[in-house]
Amino acid sequence: MKKARSKKNIKRNASADEILPEYDFHNAARNSYALRYAAGSSVVVLEPDVAAAFPTDREANDALRALATIIQKHRPIRQSRRRS
Repeated sequence: MKKARSKKNIKRNASADEILPEYDFHNAARNSYALRYAAGSSVVVLEPDVAAAFPTDREANDALRALATIIQKHRPIRQSRRRS
């Protein structure tokens, strides 16, 4: 037996800015990482083989910092151009 449709259950056309009644966000949780992203973090997606080499984010960050130090030491120092 089908339920009788009430006026509440009838779908109506909604504009792009409206949340449709069938979407229930009652039990939704806020994004726990939003503050970290807002603080200037960059999200980088690693390929699976690279991600396997770094089990934690701390290990990946330490390796990238070490690599950045090596790159900076071997990068030639550029002379600034003087304008006359």
